[in-house]
Amino acid sequence: MATVHLRIGDLVWGKLGRYPPWPGKVVSPPKDLKKPRGKKCHFVKFFGTEDHAWIKVEHLKPYHPHKEEMIKLNKGKRVQQAVNAVEDFLKKAKGKEQNSDSKAESKGKKTRNKPLKILGEDDEDLSALKDPSEKDLTDSDPEPSTHERFRIQMGEQCSQSEKPASSMEPISKRLKIIEEDTGSTSIQAADSTAINGSITPTDKRIGFLGLGLMGSGIVSNLLKMGHVVTVWNRTAEKCDLFTQEGARLGRTPAEVASTCDITFSCVSDPKAARDLVMGTSGVLQGMRPGNCYVEMSTVDPETITEISQVITSRGGRFLEAPVAGSQQLSNDGMLVILAAGDRTVYEDCSSCFQAMGKTSFFLGEAGNAARMMLILNMVQGSFMATIAEGLTLAHATGQSQQTFLDILSQGQMASTFVDQKCQNILQGNFKPDYYLKHIQKDLRLAISMGDTANHPTPMAAAANEVYKRAKALDQSDNDISAVYRAYIH
Repeated sequence: MATVHLRIGDLVWGKLGRYPPWPGKVVSPPKDLKKPRGKKCHFVKFFGTEDHAWIKVEHLKPYHPHKEEMIKLNKGKRVQQAVNAVEDFLKKAKGKEQNSDSKAESKGKKTRNKPLKILGEDDEDLSALKDPSEKDLTDSDPEPSTHERFRIQMGEQCSQSEKPASSMEPISKRLKIIEEDTGSTSIQAADSTAINGSITPTDKRIGFLGLGLMGSGIVSNLLKMGHVVTVWNRTAEKCDLFTQEGARLGRTPAEVASTCDITFSCVSDPKAARDLVMGTSGVLQGMRPGNCYVEMSTVDPETITEISQVITSRGGRFLEAPVAGSQQLSNDGMLVILAAGDRTVYEDCSSCFQAMGKTSFFLGEAGNAARMMLILNMVQGSFMATIAEGLTLAHATGQSQQTFLDILSQGQMASTFVDQKCQNILQGNFKPDYYLKHIQKDLRLAISMGDTANHPTPMAAAANEVYKRAKALDQSDNDISAVYRAYIH
């Protein structure tokens, strides 16, 4: 393949680790930031974010020649927003270039000699941009909200199998804490203003138990942000990838809890959560006074209450923090964390929550996060079952399923979730992003919670029966979109 020669200011598509190719621009790195040794890389700023990274040359492609190809490969909403940001930048760049000569003459200096601003574009050399006359795709502000950030951190390796040079510190985000009238608190990732900014990884030792679909992405992002992490998983082989990335290996949950200041867990169901704490060599045996335990599993409030009581009885501090999202959002560090319990633990976890999610909410006393999480998953599960029902009804009545999706994506229910799940169904791709068996478990727990509160949940009950049928058709370990198969068998 022919070598592509790039220079400062060139627009590119950059591939970073497990993330999809993303539009960016080659920029000058800070003077005090060293280039990784032995690697031919360029320093790239990614559009639609305030993130930068060293990218190996073989993972870079010129923007314009590969634009259509990359857009077809990456149809997500955030990618399109980033492309829109590129086009908006090109439009502005064209206007600036047209005025640059007269401004330079009037000031008696050249504009291209201005110092580089790492997180800004106004002062960078624009002369290398290609085809600046391309039509703009949007009139909206090119910077997405914090809730829609695609997070690429500079601590990501140029190669997945190699550790970054010590000079490659993560680009941090500030923490923005919003007190709301409801009494809940939202912690969001705010724009970073500089490398090594005001948010740095906690110096507390972090433990993590459970490396499933969600846990794996969470741990990966904790490590990328520079946290010291000890991992344990029931299937020990799953730990290998993370120990290669710098994690320490714990032999038992008790050992992890005894050697770490904050121990997180993320497992499949209430029984697994209880066993992890109260079983043989469980967390309870290693809990020391003052240490923290954070339950991230989606379980019922009663399980949270029980775990909280036994942890605090040993002098430990407890927080529940289930997450809303999927495997992909976990990998991208874009989860939503719902926390409740000990407020001081929530604050101690701020850099961890920043690494793994786009925002977090503190909801008060332990049990509230479990309740809110079950309600959210009840809605999601019911909605997915209804979408699958609509697709099958379209087919049964001679309507095009693709046209149904096209119409849906242009209406009020348009969302990345709907688009991705419907495309999965039409392509017959049910690789799990969120296990069907887990959403059925969440529906069951939500219905039980409704019974306890003497509140009817007829829609959730109907959806639950559809998921139970899908499980009977061996769809448990497929994605939740595989509920579609319950309607066609």
